[in-house]
Amino acid sequence: MRRRDFVFGAGTSSYQIEGAAHADGRLESIWDRFCATPGKVLRGENGDVACDHYNRLDEDLDILKRLGVDAYRFSIAWPRVMDEAGKPNARGIDFYKRLLDGLGARGIKAFVTLYHWDLPQYLEDRGGWLNRDTAYRFAEYADLMSRELAGHGDVAAWTTHNEPWCSAYLGYGDGHHAPGLKNNRWAAQAMHHLLLGHGLALPILRANAPQALHGIVINCAPGYADKDTAEDRDAASLFETYQNRWVLDPLLKGEYPADLWRLWKGCEPLVLDGDMDIIKRPIDYLGINYYSRAVLASKGPDTIDWVRHPEVERTTMDWEVYPQGLQDLFEAFKRDYANLPPLYVTENGMSSHDTVEGGEVNDLQRQAYLKGHFAACSRAMDNGVDVRGYFVWSLMDNFEWAFGYERRFGLVHVDFETQQRTLKRSALAYADFLKERAAG
Repeated sequence: MRRRDFVFGAGTSSYQIEGAAHADGRLESIWDRFCATPGKVLRGENGDVACDHYNRLDEDLDILKRLGVDAYRFSIAWPRVMDEAGKPNARGIDFYKRLLDGLGARGIKAFVTLYHWDLPQYLEDRGGWLNRDTAYRFAEYADLMSRELAGHGDVAAWTTHNEPWCSAYLGYGDGHHAPGLKNNRWAAQAMHHLLLGHGLALPILRANAPQALHGIVINCAPGYADKDTAEDRDAASLFETYQNRWVLDPLLKGEYPADLWRLWKGCEPLVLDGDMDIIKRPIDYLGINYYSRAVLASKGPDTIDWVRHPEVERTTMDWEVYPQGLQDLFEAFKRDYANLPPLYVTENGMSSHDTVEGGEVNDLQRQAYLKGHFAACSRAMDNGVDVRGYFVWSLMDNFEWAFGYERRFGLVHVDFETQQRTLKRSALAYADFLKERAAG
């Protein structure tokens, strides 16, 4: 963490914080539809209001300024900025212009994500990411936004997709996320079209925003064998194939990992001539979202069984706290991919049961979690991994997808009834750290 140009930030996403679901011409998203489907989201909650960020923009930008971050990572709501015919919605676009201008006025760089899972519902009605045409509609959306937002704020980076693994597998494979479909063959095809959309958008973004970095953000986790046997080691490798290499190999090698089809037999996607050349177009940076690790055992050939050790520290997501996994992951990527671009930790954080007591939120576990992961990242950098930035997830408590408002990841506590923001002790510690760093 000793590089002077190292970027520290915090992140959010549109559907999780904006609210204003029916304001200023915003169309329905797949998450609006999913939340309205009984049994899909805890307690039937939704993002209609969320953190009301759409109406509290300046207050939230002032919090970012108070933290002293170098950069803010946020996403654009596709349903907010264009209609079914692809025409721009000026009222929705104006919100992001004001957001970028507000960041610029406060000296904060913008890391802009185009897709953080809120696909317009009308595109899902036409097949969503199972329809190859959606990749081309995504490229048009990327073109519109990178042109419309040119000249506003200081956009340091454009990100095509956040976590295509979640969009593809959780959305189309196991049904845990919108649109709630369940078929591994569909997950594989959705992933291909997500990555195709990424590749199609890259040259457009470069042309419209030549000053910015252009890349993609993926969620990764290292797999560890439960027992030191050939079978468990194979299970751990299979896990990393489906969790990491399913996305990284197409992006950096131009091919899908063959072992994936051991796990999902007969699920290979339809790939047209030239697709992989588009998908593997060079990127300026790779964002890595890291939260935890997986411990694996084999239940037989070509199988994975997750092993849960009850004695280890966990978050309220039931994820093991394992900072060393971040170092292990980064050093493995450096070893396995000769053309690995510079890395950013684009999400790292934890959920906990945070309550305001006496005007304070004393989230000691989060402070220790972040300190441990900062140290693991620093060790990877000492060992030659090119890491350029670190974004804490998330700026504020928000709508945590299928878990509704129960799981709190924020540096800032949000009372969802009053919309009162309270900086947690972790936020104050982060601000102190960044202040000391700036002074040094």
